[in-house]
Amino acid sequence: MVRATGRGKRALMIQFIKGPWMSGEDKFSEVFGIPPSKLMIKKMGRGFVGILGDTLPREEHEKAAEAALELFKKESASGKWDLIVLDEINVAVSLGLLGVEAVKDAIRDFPEDKLLILTGRDAHPELIELADLATDMRELKHPFNDGKPAKPGIEF
Repeated sequence: MVRATGRGKRALMIQFIKGPWMSGEDKFSEVFGIPPSKLMIKKMGRGFVGILGDTLPREEHEKAAEAALELFKKESASGKWDLIVLDEINVAVSLGLLGVEAVKDAIRDFPEDKLLILTGRDAHPELIELADLATDMRELKHPFNDGKPAKPGIEF
């Protein structure tokens, strides 16, 4: 998104998992004076699913993921974004909040002259097959596993 906005492109990130808490990416536009018409982040998730004290019914997470996918369809059809990032959508699929077929249907008609990025762990093989470029980032070590809290500026 930084590269795209630096090249004068308009970028939208739709977050499928992250909840209502403030993260560094939320402050980026404000700090650098980038207007929402050029860079926008829409938090659609309800937070982590089944970990870190999550008490929400699973159905709420599913509804949030479905709403995020619908927002993507609407924003994609609008044509106003040069780049759309579906943040943690791979996690939403791997957790079963969204079906892979629903995601494939949603991204299938994405305009070829626009950029689309799907992020998150455990990308479904069928989504990898549809991609032009796929990168595998794996966790080798994480402070969470040692009971350490997340660090601002790194993890949120």
